[in-house]
Parts: sequence; structure tokens; C-alpha cells
Amino acid sequence: MRRLLLILILGLLVVIPTTRSLAQAPATTYTVQQGDNLYRISLRFGVTIAALQQANGISNANLIYVGQVLQIPAGGAPHVGTPVPGTPVPPNSTPVPTPAGGQVGTYIVQPGDTLSKIAARFGTTYLAIAAANGIVNPNLIYVGQSLQIAGATGQPAPAPGGGNVQPVPLSGFEVGAQVIGDLGGNTLNAVNSAKLKWVKRQIAAGDGNGPNLVAQAHGAGLKILLGDKNGVTDQGYQNSYATYVGQLAQSGADAIEIWNEMNIDREWPTGQINPTIYVSLLSKSFNAIKAKNGATIVISGALAPTGAEGAFGLASVWNDDRYYNGMGAAGAANFADCIGVHYNEGIVSPTQVSGDPRDNYPTRYLQTMLNRAMAPFPGKKACFTELGYLTPEGYGPLPTSFNWAANTTVAQQAQWLAQAAQITGGSGRVRMMIVFNVDSTTYGADPQAGYAMIRPGGGCPACSSLAGVLP
Repeated sequence: MRRLLLILILGLLVVIPTTRSLAQAPATTYTVQQGDNLYRISLRFGVTIAALQQANGISNANLIYVGQVLQIPAGGAPHVGTPVPGTPVPPNSTPVPTPAGGQVGTYIVQPGDTLSKIAARFGTTYLAIAAANGIVNPNLIYVGQSLQIAGATGQPAPAPGGGNVQPVPLSGFEVGAQVIGDLGGNTLNAVNSAKLKWVKRQIAAGDGNGPNLVAQAHGAGLKILLGDKNGVTDQGYQNSYATYVGQLAQSGADAIEIWNEMNIDREWPTGQINPTIYVSLLSKSFNAIKAKNGATIVISGALAPTGAEGAFGLASVWNDDRYYNGMGAAGAANFADCIGVHYNEGIVSPTQVSGDPRDNYPTRYLQTMLNRAMAPFPGKKACFTELGYLTPEGYGPLPTSFNWAANTTVAQQAQWLAQAAQITGGSGRVRMMIVFNVDSTTYGADPQAGYAMIRPGGGCPACSSLAGVLP
């Protein structure tokens, strides 16, 4: 977890107003749609890519995102017959014939798909699919895109590599905690006394320790979530990553979280934060995991809760709501059983939805954080893969960047964790709540021990409070 960067970011949650006045704004704007790039938009409006970049302060022409509002330089106007992706083909464009009498259905684009391949599977033509979906360039489709299939003559043939696997409908609610050290002794006693059903272990791709951790947890009668903190953007390495998490599923992992806090720049090459690329990794991982173990729960990477993009810019951080929206638009719900969520900045009761002494930003409160994260994923359930309350009690002063939690007590931590379990479990919207953490003893620049359930001296007030509300 990158808490140090996150809290520095959270300290600058001031919305910075744009310096562009209404009088200066060009008369035309355009909202970026699925499949857009600056080249396509420049053709649509008859302007150059360079002009679009200059008008919108875009340094990298490859980095635009769905929902972004672009200012179109003066003189730009839509070209006739160039539809916005996802809208019906306009009447003045050249019609494309659709086979008569065929079926109409939907299909989610899988890795390696082309319109020609999809058309062959459904017994139709790529032109018919393009026309039904307002696709101007048949070569521009993306993983997770939902296509209307017009003119299909039969059921699709099975997609290679498990491409037709669907997310598992989840039910129930269970609580666990992240274990930092060894799962034994006082740590295992704490987990059992709190009536926890899960442990989470954070691993790195290729470290080879996953199967051992799975066996250890199962030997203790616990389910295990493996959180892989390594993300990859290169397509070739994404394939290797997918093979790796598939092997973790085969070893018996009960749940796997794909990546972690992908909305901050330390998780990406500089300036390349991109939810669509992430969904490409997620889709490959999902199919690989389900091919090896259909019972393994696939959890999308939880984001750092933050609103600091106005202060740092999109090259450094995306607000979590913007990134979640980008994931939703790219089809993440088709490749995750559960949507990962983090909540680790609370200094008020989880029953509150206002009254935080810092401000009323939505991520300050457990319930509004849940609403914010799940808005782009109707019908899906959330998995809190980190939920914790920081307290310095028993350790001494917190580092300056964490001083926001200076007044939180161990008693409040214990009470609030129990209340959080009641609220999330009773909401019907959450499958899993993982407490961060059980047993860390690290108290430095990143004071993880301040979040720990086990306190100095070995006591565990949070174990008792959780046991009081869990079955």
C-alpha cells in the first residue's frame, strides 16, 4: 500500500478552479467517447491533433479518457457522416446492409477479438456488427466493449481460453484481515478470537510464495485472498501475469485481487495512468483464473481514495471516482466477481456521513466511499480489501503526513471496526470486508502498526468488538 503518498495527496484536497474563464472558452466542446483518440476527434472536427492538445493542455496525445470534456479550437465543427462512437449511424451516411431475419443479442469483446472473428462466431458479417454499433473504424474495438450482434444466425461458438466465462454472482458477507507477519501464534489467536473467516496476504508477481500461503491459511481453517501489488502495462507481460495469477487460482486461492491503487502514478510508468489498459490486464487475468479454478473470486484492484488530481494533474493521480468511471466504461464489470474498494482514512464513526473536521469530501466517510466506488457498477458487490482506522495510542506521535489521525484512540478503532462490519454486512452491497491489519509492528514513515488490531503489549480490543457482532 502506498499510504505515505496517499496521505500527502489527501492533504491537498482543495478543488483548484480552472484558470480558463467562460469568456475565453471556445464555443465548441466534445465529450470523449469509448474508442476515441485525438486522431479520430481531429478528423471529426476538422482540426489538427496539435491544436486539440494546445487547447486542452494535453502533453501526451495518447492520454485521453472516457468522459473528458475537450475544448474544440475555433473553426472546428463536426463533419457530416462521422458518428460519435456508440450512437446510431446518421441517416446521411452510407447504409450498411444487415442480413435479414437474424437474431439480435449482445457480446462482450474479449482479448484477441476482432470484428471479423466475432462475426464468424455468430454467423453474421463485420459490416453488420459495425453498423449496429455505430463503429466507424472496424479495427477500433476494445476489450470489455458490449456489442449488439445484428443478423446472427446461431449461438456463438465457444471463445478460446474461456472467453465466455461470466463473473460469479456473489452472496453472503464475511470479514477477514490482512496478515503482515507469520500466520501463527498470537496472530492466529487474534484472527480466531475475532471470528474472522478470511486472511489477506500481499504478494509480488513471481515471488513463488503464493501456494505456500494458501496451504498455510487452509491448514488453519481460513479462506485466503491474495493481493498482487504488481501491475503491468506491456501486453506481452500482461499475458505472463495472467498465467501467474491462473497458477495461484490453481493452487487453491479463494480470492485474488488484480493490482492495487492503480489511480496513482507510483503504480504506472510516468504519465501512463489508464483504466482501459488496466481492464485489459483484468480481462486476461479473469479468464486465466477462471480457466484454472472457477470458484476463485476475482476482485478488481482497489483504488486509493483521493481527490487530488486538481492539485497534481492527471499524469500523477486520478481521483478514484474518475478512475472507477473509466473502469466501468471499459467493461471491468465483465471481468470481476467483486469490485475492490479501500477505506483507510477515517477519523469519524462509520455511521457518520458528515462532520469530519477536515472537510466533507466523500472519501472521508465509509458509506459515501462505498457509493462513490460502486456507482459505475450497478448490480455488482464490493469487496473492501483494506478497511482500517489509524491510531497512535501506545506508539507515540504520528509522522506529520499522518497527523490527521492523532486524536483517534484504540477504543474508537475497536468500536468503529465493529460498526463498519455491521454497516457493510447489512447493506447487501458488500461481499467481504478485510481489516487492515492484524499484526504489523512497523511504525515509521508509513505507520502500519498504528492500524493493527494487535496493540503494543499483545492486547486486541478490536478482536473483542468484532467477535461481538460477527456470527
